[in-house]
Amino acid sequence: MGRPPLEVADVFRRYGERYRHRHAASMSFDQRRVMRAIELCRTPALGGHVDQCDRCGHQVISYNSCRNRHCPKCQNLDKALWRQARCAEVLPVEYYHVVFTLPHQLAPLALQNKKAVYGILFQAASQTLLRIGADPKHLGAELGFVAVLHTWGQNLLHHPHLHCVVPGGGLAPDHQRWIPCKNGFFLPVRVLSRLFRRRFLQALNHAFQKGQLGFHGAIEALAEPHTFAALLDDCRSREWVVHAKPPFAGPDTVLDYLARYTHRIAIANHRLIRIQDAQVSFSCKDYNAHGLKKTMTLDAGEFIRRFLLHVLPGGFQRIRYYGVLANCHRARKLQLCRRLLQAPIPPETPTPHEEDFAALILSLTGIDPLRCPSCEKGHLVRLGPLRPTPPFHPTCRPRGRSP
Repeated sequence: MGRPPLEVADVFRRYGERYRHRHAASMSFDQRRVMRAIELCRTPALGGHVDQCDRCGHQVISYNSCRNRHCPKCQNLDKALWRQARCAEVLPVEYYHVVFTLPHQLAPLALQNKKAVYGILFQAASQTLLRIGADPKHLGAELGFVAVLHTWGQNLLHHPHLHCVVPGGGLAPDHQRWIPCKNGFFLPVRVLSRLFRRRFLQALNHAFQKGQLGFHGAIEALAEPHTFAALLDDCRSREWVVHAKPPFAGPDTVLDYLARYTHRIAIANHRLIRIQDAQVSFSCKDYNAHGLKKTMTLDAGEFIRRFLLHVLPGGFQRIRYYGVLANCHRARKLQLCRRLLQAPIPPETPTPHEEDFAALILSLTGIDPLRCPSCEKGHLVRLGPLRPTPPFHPTCRPRGRSP
């Protein structure tokens, strides 16, 4: 749990004001809010509390987290909590990882219409999996899966794609048996790809006809019906990438994998290598070179621009559940699945209260956050709160939980 030597917050604090000044006209409210939250995270501006060791008297000041979902410092605990909550939902079957990727021709349109296009991506991918899974020629069962939106590649450029983690089987139409996938094979990716392409382009064209898309700057010409139709024809003529990865090793692997993907952000702090002379260097994998690890250096302004490409609209849900796992009937259908699989019912995991977070961190990481960092024998006892101090910004209100 040691703090990385460099953080995205350091880039924002050093170069963020200049970036905001230069790009004032093009920045959205959501982007400004995210920048400010990351800059103020775990600083006196958000308040905090003071702890004192009950043995040596050493005092520790802890500042509150911003709790923004784009903040690199605020994901570990949320990831652990989410993983704990999902323990009761994993079935004793093989799991598959299916990735739906948009062609790069649609990326500029998606960037200007995030809510609409990302929503269509979820809709088309989920309909594709449910439809092909239910087809008797393939599996003939009702699937259940979690879908997670990612919008970045290792170089921080815009690369929208959807990760779906799916149990290898599903409920029979009469709900009287569990139908497993055969011989470690999930569903044919070419069939998935073509239906996904058709569903997505149909929905995108419908959104265009309803006037639900915006076109500005470099893509302004797409507002003309014939130009937009040409884009759809071009995308329709291409093969779309749908990738199905082999089964996971077991339930624990599924949970770890899910937790990593659901709470991953564009870049983690540990990838930063150097911030110097208005440039930012970070590590990245080159998948064209078999995942070879490389160092990329960007101008600080370009680094900030790429990071902000991945800020989602306020309230947009980037983790969604479908089929058997849909929120409206998840508990009932999971109970049915376990009965058909003759699987034991897992114990309920209560939602922790605020005061239980230290114990939760200890149970999940093996690190006791209340152990005195000075004498390493005593335990920290809360003395009292610290009020927020300037600079404070109303878009970054403290949530009362410290790291």
